[in-house]
Amino acid sequence: MDAIDLTILGILAGDARTTYSDIAEQVGLSGPSTADRVRRLEERRVIRGYHAEIAPDALGLDLTAFVEVTLEAPGHRDVFLSGISADARVVECHHVAGDHDYLLKVRCAGTAGLESFVSDVIKVIDGVARTCTTIVLSSAFERALSPGA
Repeated sequence: MDAIDLTILGILAGDARTTYSDIAEQVGLSGPSTADRVRRLEERRVIRGYHAEIAPDALGLDLTAFVEVTLEAPGHRDVFLSGISADARVVECHHVAGDHDYLLKVRCAGTAGLESFVSDVIKVIDGVARTCTTIVLSSAFERALSPGA
């Protein structure tokens, strides 16, 4: 990846709807050359997709929490991941080092939604030994990954 690719990534990270001609103007290439570079970045899975950023509150998901999950044994990973992967409230799932096995970022409809998620989804999965939940009071900022990070 060269400086032009990094600039293209920065532009798309700021606004994925930027046209190839606008990107081309900013990086000093032709529209077709720019489109070709973007296509190659997509093929190499540097660009993994495009999406709309939706305000969680607009969907009634006004509570953000982090749920740490400890499994009884590593053999329970597949069951655990299968049990949470279809639940849209889980917006991030990370296998982590430390006292816990997984860290989940979840968005729920208030404390009742969080209670339901933890009690009716997580704790009923075979092999979950314990959970620890932290409720977010406010978020100073959240951002998408951008070149230069």
